[in-house]
Amino acid sequence: MAAQETVEHKYVYDFAEGNKDLKDLLGGKGANLAEMTNLGLPVPPGFTITTEACKAYLTTGREPDGLAAQIEAHLESLEREMGRKLGDPQDPLLVSVRSGAKFSMPGMMETVLNVGLNDRSVVGLSAQAGGNDRFAWDSYRRLIQMFGKTVCEVPGEEFEHALDDAKRAKGTQNDLDLDADDLRGLVDAYKKIFAKHTGREFPQEPREQLDLAIRAVFESWNAERAVVYRRQERIPADLGTAVNVVAMVFGNLGADSGTGVAFTRDPGSGAQGIYGDYLANAQGEDVVAGIRNTVPLQELEQIDKKSYDELLDYMARLEEHYKDLCDIEFTIERGKLWMLQTRVGKRTAAAAFVIAGQLVDEGLIDLDEALHRVNGAQLAQLMFPRFRLDHEFQPVAKGIGASPGAASGKVVFTSARAVELAAEGESVILVRRETNPDDLNGMIAAKGILTSRGGKTSHAAVVARGMGKTCVSGADELDVNVPAKRFTVAGQTVNEGDVVSIDGTTGKVYLGEVPVMPSEVVQYFEGSLDPEHIDNPLVRAVHRIMTHADAKRRLLVRTNADTGADAARARRFGAQGIGLCRTEHMFLGDRRELVERLILASTDEERQKALAALLPLQRQDFSEIFREMDGLPVTVRLIDPPLHEFLPPLEQLAVNVAVAQERGEDVAKEEALLAAVRRMHEENPMLGLRGVRLGLVIPGLFAMQVRAIAEAAVEVTRSGGTACPEIMVPLVGAVQELETVRAEAEKIIAEVVGDSGVEVLIGTMIEVPRAALTAGQIAEAAQFFSFGTNDLTQMGWGFSRDDVEGAFFWRYLELGIFGISPFESIDREGVGRLVRIAAEEGRAARPGLKLGVCGEHGGDPDSVHFFHEVGLDYVSCSPFRVPVARLEAGRAAITTTGSDSR
Repeated sequence: MAAQETVEHKYVYDFAEGNKDLKDLLGGKGANLAEMTNLGLPVPPGFTITTEACKAYLTTGREPDGLAAQIEAHLESLEREMGRKLGDPQDPLLVSVRSGAKFSMPGMMETVLNVGLNDRSVVGLSAQAGGNDRFAWDSYRRLIQMFGKTVCEVPGEEFEHALDDAKRAKGTQNDLDLDADDLRGLVDAYKKIFAKHTGREFPQEPREQLDLAIRAVFESWNAERAVVYRRQERIPADLGTAVNVVAMVFGNLGADSGTGVAFTRDPGSGAQGIYGDYLANAQGEDVVAGIRNTVPLQELEQIDKKSYDELLDYMARLEEHYKDLCDIEFTIERGKLWMLQTRVGKRTAAAAFVIAGQLVDEGLIDLDEALHRVNGAQLAQLMFPRFRLDHEFQPVAKGIGASPGAASGKVVFTSARAVELAAEGESVILVRRETNPDDLNGMIAAKGILTSRGGKTSHAAVVARGMGKTCVSGADELDVNVPAKRFTVAGQTVNEGDVVSIDGTTGKVYLGEVPVMPSEVVQYFEGSLDPEHIDNPLVRAVHRIMTHADAKRRLLVRTNADTGADAARARRFGAQGIGLCRTEHMFLGDRRELVERLILASTDEERQKALAALLPLQRQDFSEIFREMDGLPVTVRLIDPPLHEFLPPLEQLAVNVAVAQERGEDVAKEEALLAAVRRMHEENPMLGLRGVRLGLVIPGLFAMQVRAIAEAAVEVTRSGGTACPEIMVPLVGAVQELETVRAEAEKIIAEVVGDSGVEVLIGTMIEVPRAALTAGQIAEAAQFFSFGTNDLTQMGWGFSRDDVEGAFFWRYLELGIFGISPFESIDREGVGRLVRIAAEEGRAARPGLKLGVCGEHGGDPDSVHFFHEVGLDYVSCSPFRVPVARLEAGRAAITTTGSDSR
């Protein structure tokens, strides 16, 4: 029998072998380099090592079998194509080694440029560049710096200090003023730094440099900043990164060379035009890092019109091909344009809506795809307030509006301090000369980011836009002194802890806190702006996409509201009813004493007096809400107060009684109250006498509320309105509880409603795990279910929500046990399964059973998609989140497959 041939797993692909649809395998960068290659654009030759190789390496700690040989074969092919060999002393091939995950993670993983340079090939590189010694030694010092920091964990600031020393010795602040001899000396200094921290000389063997750089990129997938970024952006942790090995092209060869970043539309506003940054005589990392301020891309037309015209042509071709905003990196090497990367560009929330509408108008996408390309988190950002400016507020500096928004806070100069103050509840503005990936934690914690260097494509700008953070970059009037924890501007000194305000739209910086006003999007939702007659492309785009979402969605969207004012606002925001009216919220403030008297009543007479006082107040509350929700359903939850919220604190009451007794005062009344509170005291009130249990233990309590609801509904109906009340019994765990309450309620409703035509539904809240597991029984006594996912999560996980989020959730998130708090987004596998079981068994027992959700999960974008999948009829959320839920319900209806909107 012939020996069975072993088929080697393919881990390496030439650019010509891939395409843009292979992002899972080749990562976003590799897939798009392949796509541009296939489109005939000028892409430097290279190859991609797959995400599968990365995952195998991270699992076993070594390269998978066959990878080294495949890299060698593709490297030899690249050398033949370029006519150069890696590290050849006379005519060296140099390569870049770049990460590239499926989803863009700007600056979070590693890149090493100029791999292949050593003490001998640096001479060959100079000859290759026409005797340009400065260029060759500049490229070598960059390799040692990037390789040292990335591959060998040499502290990056040591290289930066050495560069600063070299510039200081030269009497300049510009690295371009350093000549070849200066850079040769800097290379020696860098080598000493490398040796000091690694215990070895800088590696001279080119293939060793390449292999170590590839492993460093693999390992950077699990670097702290990459993990934090994935958690922030909800990117799965098991994807891995691809590695792209690309022949180097050089933007630092002189004035006829340079590098830049271009957007096919403005990523900040969505406006059409030419947007981007260009930096002459520089490599790409200089633009992203923001170490020198760039010039606007339009100026390239005067610098190099041929390359400029070619770039505009490629930009148009790419946008039409990808049917979206494209983010492009390019290099010009002695007048030759090279395309280094393209991707669907990150954009602000405003730009996302505007661009989606534009692309529909241009016939590139339809309205379904436009809806798919925006999301509820972006819409929520657009509803944040903006600065209210008048003559009192004059800017002290102006930079580039890199990511819109209005942010005020205390100035901090380090990521660690930003995290520390934010944890104490302070709003902070992170101020840096330029940010780098190590600043990620501080950027997440800050309300806004302000830098004195960089442009719209700097690290600060790109990351801030991706996170929806306000950012002003390139405010070069600021003299930022990080060690001294201060910056100076316009003759004034701003110290750490002082308050500043930044406007990410205009780029203006203000001293002190600037007041804010509602955004135009909120004004539109509230009805004060007519989208058909306003010259605002954002409002028009929001209106158009929201209209389409409403037409497509199956889920209704209700609101959680306890007052007429909340109900009215939610209705303006598009709410189709109230899914949760919490009656216990009606008894705070002045009414608290009445509930306290009711709970502590020791005789029927005392109890009846308290109920009689509460009845008209409740009736008035419900009448106001029914009028505001005229014709729409209103689900009223019967009172569900944890007793500790309505009783005097036991410890304080005991102290007061003891002190009064010591003084010889008459404390008979207080002693009776203390005895009653001790009798009712609970160690865990959230699992105690509340909800249906309280209604069954305190005679007449639920009956009073049912009567108030029915009387209010009749009153509103007879005055010409339409009331649609739904009575919800909370915390039911057994069908017998609901049957008992329902029997009493139906008698009262029949008595009050008479021939008024008012119909009152009676249902229950599914918030106890047992209720979900016995939903088939409970549905026989319930006309609707509303899932209280806050308590269902609390009881399902065994968490005390009031205690655990601050106590250990941060650690669970850090360890990856949670991707996100289960109170923020529904736990599909656990709590979600309870919801699915209850929905299926409830409808099996009572076909047509109305199903909704009224926890705050009802306004969470990811959770809305789950509730659509499970088949609920509606979601309910706070008024401000109603538009978000409407949009996501529409997206859920059209989302089956397609591109990720991340």
